[in-house]
Amino acid sequence: MSVAAATAALLVGGGAARAQNVAPERGAAALGSTLAGLGTTARVLTVAAHPDDEDTPIIAWLARGRHVETAYLSLTRGDGGQNLIGNELGEALGAIRTQELLSARRIDGGRQYFTRAYDFGFSKNAEETYEHWPKDSILGDVVRVVRAFRPHVMIGFFSGTPRDGHGHHQVSGLLAREAYELAGDTVRYPVVDYGAPWTPQKFYRSARQQPDSATLRVNVGEYDPLLGRSYFEVAAESRSQHKSQGFGVLQRKGAVHGYLRREAARVGPANANAEQSLFEGIDTTWIHLPAALPAAARSAFDSAAVAMRDAKARYVAADPSAIVAPLAIALRQLRKARSLAGSPAPRLITARVGMPPRMLSVPGDSPVEPGLWDALSLTVSRLETALVLAAGIAVEATAPKATVPVREPAKTAVNDSMPVSITVYNRGRAPVRVMGARADLNQTAANDIGVMLAADSATTVVRFLIATESTSPWWRFSGRRGGDWFLTPLDARDEMQRQESTLPTARAELQIAGVSVTVAVPIVNRFADPIKGDQQVPVHAVPGIAIGLENYAEYIRAGVPVERDLRVYIQSAYPESATVTVSIDLPTGLRADSADRARKLGPFMGAVVTFKVRGTVAEGRHQIGALASHEGTISATGYATVAYDHIAPQRLYGASGLYLSAVEVKLPARARIGYVVGAGDAGVEALRQLDIVVEPIEPATLGSIDLSRFTSIVLGPRAYESHEAVVRSNARLLDYVRRGGNLVVQYGAQDMNRFAVTPFPLQWTRPAARVTMETAPVTVLQPDHPLLTSPNRIGERDWADWVQERATYMPSAIDPRYTTLLAMHDPNEAEQRGGLLVTNIGRGRYVYVTLALFRQLPAGVPGAARLLTNLVSAPPVAVPAAKSR
Repeated sequence: MSVAAATAALLVGGGAARAQNVAPERGAAALGSTLAGLGTTARVLTVAAHPDDEDTPIIAWLARGRHVETAYLSLTRGDGGQNLIGNELGEALGAIRTQELLSARRIDGGRQYFTRAYDFGFSKNAEETYEHWPKDSILGDVVRVVRAFRPHVMIGFFSGTPRDGHGHHQVSGLLAREAYELAGDTVRYPVVDYGAPWTPQKFYRSARQQPDSATLRVNVGEYDPLLGRSYFEVAAESRSQHKSQGFGVLQRKGAVHGYLRREAARVGPANANAEQSLFEGIDTTWIHLPAALPAAARSAFDSAAVAMRDAKARYVAADPSAIVAPLAIALRQLRKARSLAGSPAPRLITARVGMPPRMLSVPGDSPVEPGLWDALSLTVSRLETALVLAAGIAVEATAPKATVPVREPAKTAVNDSMPVSITVYNRGRAPVRVMGARADLNQTAANDIGVMLAADSATTVVRFLIATESTSPWWRFSGRRGGDWFLTPLDARDEMQRQESTLPTARAELQIAGVSVTVAVPIVNRFADPIKGDQQVPVHAVPGIAIGLENYAEYIRAGVPVERDLRVYIQSAYPESATVTVSIDLPTGLRADSADRARKLGPFMGAVVTFKVRGTVAEGRHQIGALASHEGTISATGYATVAYDHIAPQRLYGASGLYLSAVEVKLPARARIGYVVGAGDAGVEALRQLDIVVEPIEPATLGSIDLSRFTSIVLGPRAYESHEAVVRSNARLLDYVRRGGNLVVQYGAQDMNRFAVTPFPLQWTRPAARVTMETAPVTVLQPDHPLLTSPNRIGERDWADWVQERATYMPSAIDPRYTTLLAMHDPNEAEQRGGLLVTNIGRGRYVYVTLALFRQLPAGVPGAARLLTNLVSAPPVAVPAAKSR
């Protein structure tokens, strides 16, 4: 099933989006850790290129072990990677990997940032990367993040040299160091555009690949009794959130070391090898703060410090009620000290998604030094968290549905609000006053309750949620320029803060021991799954009527009469019935059995409206559009719901259109294709759209089904890596070939030898050879070979309009029993002949193809369709039955 097809099923009720399943810290572990962090003001920013590049052991050791505000800046969202858990690629994969990083940060305690760079795929060097990314813009983004987060220390995870092995990696190492040098330069990076200047004090590189070069070594395997595990175990759980990349790792116990190499410093010992600490020479404690405060603020600051020491001394994990009063005093006094200190430094902020950033809190006559403001604000935030935890307060906000319709002024007769139950639980030992509660996208709570909530009790109020904008990934709002970087600007907020600003949120304003605290929680649809138990799905604001087609792009045979069902998916988010009229716009040559169709949708229901489309289209690219009319309003927008158990669901919006790639293609005679779907694989759909009979094969059945009924069998990308059953059945597949079958194996892992499945030896270098330029010239070495002539002669035009790359994970040493059909290479590199290999085994044919068909087929590239048709075209030979093994 394609991404869009899966999405369509969700649109019409075929599935339910699940909430991310990372449980938040709570109880003694959360409170004890928060208390331990009071008074620690250090900040560290780590920088790399992709979501799975971060050094989670270092992040966990800093954030969980040393209570350092630690952030990871990934240049990209991993949009150009591969996907082991589904068919999503491109921006949809970027949305998945963004959520995987946020799940990872919830575990290891870090914060998350991104630049606007789009991951366009593998790049071999920095020069190639800069052909896609405008250096000044992406470097400016890194500077914005440095100025927003204001780290004392920066750590680049890559060296910035060719040994990084990936152009994105190299660029991340280069930009991290340049930002370290330039973040304080207000001439090149004016305050009005990039925020107030900031100068980090030290710059390190990760030395995990070269431990002997490290100037600092830390035990990231250190055990934390409060957490009940080591920081490396925490990091391993964090790392294992990268499920789309297959990066699950063991949570090993015992000493494990992290390695860093100091590359630049403005403080600390001149000899980097003499350093004893990451922060040597940097005062990250409270000792220096009183001297930086104005005299009027010092008394309040001192009172806060005394109260915090009192709270730490009186803390008992089994009964934290004794520290509520000192925490309240500390919070009140520190807020007063911050208020008396002056105005905060200016920061960039965006009021609404898609709007340009503006300056927030422009300094007055006596602005606070940024480092001082950060220290005070961080401690205020930690005190608020500690106070709520110590008081035993919990807030929940639940809604009857996971979607709320966006209000459209023209629709006056629809119900576009949704009741939300906001419940405040007092599980502590002292009463708490509930001042107000609100459920919306605003930042304030209404003071309209004034209820004194006794110990061990709860109160619930109902508020009505009204949404004016759809909940959508903020970075996609303005699209991309040149396909290589997003246009929605950054501001001072981290990724979690920006996403939370677009989610329907409930806020309860409380008074705990006389101090006001606002608790904000996402509004969720909560239900019990019979297998998974408690499920909490964040509520999203969606169009009242959404409309979408099954795919973004589809193939169709050019110049041949076709008859195809066009399925249009519509979904209502309204709690009452809605009559919707659907119409479609077809390209020249195609006609439908009716101009429009009306459907009555029940409350919150969806439907599939099917049009029978007939006709003939010329070769080329054509477009189909669909519109939905409801209550005098036209909708042309749909959304793809991306949902997996380990991440929060995402809805990706797009126009309700479909591109038809009309291809001149001849079909193989009497073809019946068996297809084992691989990772990120659109092959089955492409073959069906070309009118070739194809039957998906469940991997577990390979050992028992009759293979002889297939003229060809195709193994999708990374099928051996995705399905152990395919490895177990490999001998039977090769036997199928010997008996006259045609087996097409698409590219495998970095080193296919670990599966020992190829009929003759192939060898891969590390890293494996790739041709990353989608425009790289292709030389046909065997122009008369049947795979390149029958039934379609593959010519120069078939290599045009490819996307992202030509071939990946190509073998470099090839047994002479294979025939190499193609040669290609990236500029200034050696020729590669591992793109398309074929050999005869017995009476049959074995094909190994590393061409990036998995990227071309979803994009409707004509040459990929013609080539795939040839690959599955077997000689008309009867295939005797292969025995079960």
